[in-house]
Amino acid sequence: MTPSPSSAAAAHSVLIPEAVDRPGDDPIFTLHAEAVRRQRAGEDIVNATIGALMEDDGRLAILPVVRDTLAAVDPLRAAAYAPIAGEPAFLQAVIADVFAQSPLTSQAVAVATPGGTGAIHNAIVNFLEPDQALLTTSYYWSPYEILAHHNRRTVETFEMFDRQGGLDVADFERALAAQMARQGRALIVLNTPCHNPTGFSMHPAERRAVASIVREQSRKGPIAVLVDHAYAHFGGVHAGDWVADFEDLGPRVALLVAWTVSKSFAQYGARVGALVAAHPEAAERARLFNALSYSCRGTWSNCNHLGMLAITELLWDATKRERVERERGRLIGLLDERVRIFNQHAPQAGLCYPRYEGGFFVTVFSPDARASAARMRELGVFVVPVQGAVRVALCSTPAAHIPRLVEALAEGVSAAQA
Repeated sequence: MTPSPSSAAAAHSVLIPEAVDRPGDDPIFTLHAEAVRRQRAGEDIVNATIGALMEDDGRLAILPVVRDTLAAVDPLRAAAYAPIAGEPAFLQAVIADVFAQSPLTSQAVAVATPGGTGAIHNAIVNFLEPDQALLTTSYYWSPYEILAHHNRRTVETFEMFDRQGGLDVADFERALAAQMARQGRALIVLNTPCHNPTGFSMHPAERRAVASIVREQSRKGPIAVLVDHAYAHFGGVHAGDWVADFEDLGPRVALLVAWTVSKSFAQYGARVGALVAAHPEAAERARLFNALSYSCRGTWSNCNHLGMLAITELLWDATKRERVERERGRLIGLLDERVRIFNQHAPQAGLCYPRYEGGFFVTVFSPDARASAARMRELGVFVVPVQGAVRVALCSTPAAHIPRLVEALAEGVSAAQA
């Protein structure tokens, strides 16, 4: 019997078999690279692939106060190792940034991570056994699956939307109950507000329903609820209201938050983040901190000290924090205008998409996402195909290009339906 190319390669590779056929690049960055290449060759391209907020003139949007504070950090302090768990002042500032005036502020510990991705990694390896599955929405950020599989865990989903376009709470309850019966524990990943890739934000009634289901299911075993906080600062004036709905989940539930400076401080390359863990019992908080710190040492050891020192100052210094909020407010306004234009044009073009009130992305449903994205590339418009939809990065799309983007989306969906 002739071996398959994969098995033949595995037989001759120094890699372990499961590593032989791993892709070398992320599909999103591959599409982005193609868009950039065609643009540099002189084509008129709309690139709605990459999850970074761009100015309308195509430059990367930054916060000047962050740039200035990074430049002013003592180079000798920045060059030294950071503590494994992160600078204590940084961790306290992150907890305050997440929970504000909530009682959870005094019930939380945190560790520094390389961005939100590191926080999610740390949650997966500490709250799931090997071969167990995390639970998330049917639309989700694809690296969740990479992170899970790389750590010998998997991903299971529940239907994200019900017939009315809200969160499918009933299917969440079904899926969580099934996991608890099979695994005896669960790690739930909720990307809200401003979900990636759909732009959907859970409303208060949906959050309260989720919290009630979690409390009930935790009678069967321990549950960790991880809120992927990456886009939360772009969710409007009520973006922080989710905290109150998750304050009292019970003694068998850990509330986790994956926090990052990538989006909220427009510092994607700094790789500064944190995993926050809240629990009502002091002894359990000590165990959580020790376990999360151990995982830090066992993976990246310690994080970017320069970035951590700068962000600590920006969070604690009242004057600089006010500047951050003012400069971030301009970027929120930039993004909100794009959301407004999209919501104005998309329904007129017959596009079907989730409730979209803000955030870096929106998804447009398609019966064949790959066919839709391929047709759009022919038109010089780049989006990212996901299961059942295409992801549109309005964060990187100038406002003036959105009408053309919507036209291409309509053409792409029509091509998929033909």
